[in-house]
Amino acid sequence: MNEFIYLDNGATSYPKPEEVYTYMDQFYRRLGVNPGRSGYDICIEAGEVVENTRKTLTNFFNGTDPNRLCFSYNSTDALNLFINGMLEKGDHAITTTIEHNSVLRPLYHLWKYSGIEVDYVPFDDKGFVDPDDFKKCFKANTKLVVVNHASNVIGTIQPIKEIGKLCRENGIAFAVDASQSAGKIPVDMEEQYLDIIAFTGHKSLLGPTGIGGLYVREGVEVRHTRAGGTGVRSAVKTHLDEYPYRLEYGTPNTLGIAGLLAGVQWVEKQGLQHLHRHEMKLTTKLRDGLKQIEGVTLYCQDDLIDHISVLLFNVDGLEALNTGTLLDVDYNIASRTGLHCAPLVHDQLGTTEIHGAVRCGVGPFNTEEHINAAVEAVAEIAEMQKKRR
Repeated sequence: MNEFIYLDNGATSYPKPEEVYTYMDQFYRRLGVNPGRSGYDICIEAGEVVENTRKTLTNFFNGTDPNRLCFSYNSTDALNLFINGMLEKGDHAITTTIEHNSVLRPLYHLWKYSGIEVDYVPFDDKGFVDPDDFKKCFKANTKLVVVNHASNVIGTIQPIKEIGKLCRENGIAFAVDASQSAGKIPVDMEEQYLDIIAFTGHKSLLGPTGIGGLYVREGVEVRHTRAGGTGVRSAVKTHLDEYPYRLEYGTPNTLGIAGLLAGVQWVEKQGLQHLHRHEMKLTTKLRDGLKQIEGVTLYCQDDLIDHISVLLFNVDGLEALNTGTLLDVDYNIASRTGLHCAPLVHDQLGTTEIHGAVRCGVGPFNTEEHINAAVEAVAEIAEMQKKRR
């Protein structure tokens, strides 16, 4: 059996740093109680881990107030919280065709059932949106702009600073889906004119699944869409207005928060620039190798400037699912196939009718040997398909 090669880091990072496994195990054995709900020592200590993670992530995103860093299940949960908590009938929102369903579906539901307007800015043939296209869509009732910072399908990094500046000048809230970018490239509240960041812990922040969150800039308010326990001021009949309780409900995923803290600390220790350079070196090697294979089509990979380590391809004449199955069964290589929860991207690429494409996501623990093996495997698959034609 060939060595297992994991190239699905766009879905979730794997493996995690050893420090994450160790810290989570030790934390849950020693401090696996409900944090901050009572006055005994380990309860207080568990609560301190939660607050330390809040402060660490606030600094990581260059925020100003740790209380406005609110935890959620994942970025989808965070996106739903503020999209549904900021838009109401008569409002107008702008997003892009490069979005994940975690943005597209909440907006579609609000359009269909609540009477909001939505405009979708398309990307160009290289995979980037034009900031001026957003300005053309601005209306008097435009309330929110939401943009996927880095595409989970083609890896392009969108010009969020330029978009954010336009939104700030026009008094429109600007939110980014940082699911793929957080932990790979800088996500900076101040420098990039961001009002809201939605993030997940299990991708490039190298934490576990089931934890994520959002940071909400001061002056930007999100309505309650839920209500429940907060562990404080229990006699108040309505859900609390102050942050972070405003957007947190019930017992938090304390173990997930602890793992996220360990993951972020590992990322900070390695350095974003170092990690990104390593991943893009391997992604470039993969792109260059696949580009030489007859019968392989690459999408938005002409150059890798302003890209993260995600690459999309197809083998001519093969369904993406079949290519992925061959990589898995015959070569022990994990990839992701299909529409990647981003159907409008595939509509623009023209891959919807052929049921999507194959995505490779390179992570911090991949090696040149992994990339060589993947290129060789795709070359053999393409040659086998060529002989069948």
